[in-house]
Amino acid sequence: MLIDRYDPLNLFERIPSLGMQMDPVLAQLDRLLDQDDMFQAVKADLAKRYPQTLTVGRHSTPVEVILRMLLIKHLYGWSFEETEHFVADSLVLRQTCRVYAEHVPDDTTLIRWAKLIQPATVQTLLDHVTALARRLKVTNGRKLRIDGTVVETNIHHPSDSTLLNDGVRVLSRVMRKARRVAVDAVGWSQTQLEDAAKQAKAGMKHIMDVARQKGEPAADALKTAYRELVDLTQTVVDQAQQTAEALTTTANAVAQGCADRLEELVPRVAQVIEQTTRRVLQGEKVPAPEKIVSLFEPHTAILRKGKPGKPVEFGRMLWRDEVEGGIITRYQLLIGNPDEAAQVVPSVDAHIACFGHPPELVAGDRGLHSAANERDLAQRKVAQIVLPKPGKKSAKRLAYERQDWFIAGHNWRAGIEGRISGLKRRHKLNRCRYHGDAGMHRWVGFGLLAHDLRTIARATA
Repeated sequence: MLIDRYDPLNLFERIPSLGMQMDPVLAQLDRLLDQDDMFQAVKADLAKRYPQTLTVGRHSTPVEVILRMLLIKHLYGWSFEETEHFVADSLVLRQTCRVYAEHVPDDTTLIRWAKLIQPATVQTLLDHVTALARRLKVTNGRKLRIDGTVVETNIHHPSDSTLLNDGVRVLSRVMRKARRVAVDAVGWSQTQLEDAAKQAKAGMKHIMDVARQKGEPAADALKTAYRELVDLTQTVVDQAQQTAEALTTTANAVAQGCADRLEELVPRVAQVIEQTTRRVLQGEKVPAPEKIVSLFEPHTAILRKGKPGKPVEFGRMLWRDEVEGGIITRYQLLIGNPDEAAQVVPSVDAHIACFGHPPELVAGDRGLHSAANERDLAQRKVAQIVLPKPGKKSAKRLAYERQDWFIAGHNWRAGIEGRISGLKRRHKLNRCRYHGDAGMHRWVGFGLLAHDLRTIARATA
């Protein structure tokens, strides 16, 4: 049964010196988290775990504890295991997370509850925190700076050979699991499935060895090696399709789970086979949107940012709206490799909806400039539009960009680069450790929530 909170217990009354030693920012953060709106938004998601979660069964970990522990986890950039360890080890964190003298939930328990929190709920929490910042006079939405950055997904560097090997390995593993509960549904024996995985791994390593060689004979040998690995993968895919069809008639719950997993994986592996055939065997240039770079994180996009040492990144584009006071009011995880200039007007519209008025200043980098953007922002009564024009500029444009207000706005915009660095270092937004699209939203959303709450706490402590 889902419960709201434990009976209050003030550990600081029993050990008064703890309250004196508590970090003022953490103490203020503790008070900021006493927001019923945030609590109710999370409770609505957790209540959907089972049909009678709210009324039946033993008492669960309280909603208040789950929310506070998740925010503390992202505040310090800890793993679930580290969060369990450090909260259990610290009386201050026990008080902050409202665990008191009770048992600290296991990391696996926290993982199961966290997976229930939906992306829309995370954005709702961010809206509540923005409203809190306005009430406490941390910001009033006079300025807006916008920019995008890449949050990498937790995948290995993709290549055709490694993706083919992943496909054979995972499909054969699922079929081995299915064979334990429904032997007749799987046409291959245990040995055949294990041999297929071993052959795929050996084929991948052979491709890596041949790829290091130079010359026309090496190029022919590479094509031959790829063709053999593609043929093996196609054979395993055909067998997986037959197995999935046979498992759908089985009443066993484990078998049904295996069937669902195979139906999910087979199209992805088939796409890997197709792109490998086109690129390696047929010599065709495959566009980035038509590629899949991970079987486990299929939402991953190929992003070419042109950074020295990392020209190509694999993940999602994170778009953020930040106002004065260091508060991030809105975020979006964009699909593919989008045009950043197209995000300017939606950001300003969202700002107007949030604050009830347009910002006096909108600042962005050169990639956001366009005549249409400047015109649309002027129509929305934005007084100072700081979008530097790239390339060669006319004398009139140079005079426009040399005005004091433009230079001041451009200098203020530069602060968002430091903000990105801080988010990636402190809150681990450089690489998402959660799985799937919803996991990416939770990882980014809770990281931004932790940042905003910490910023408000520092401003008001």
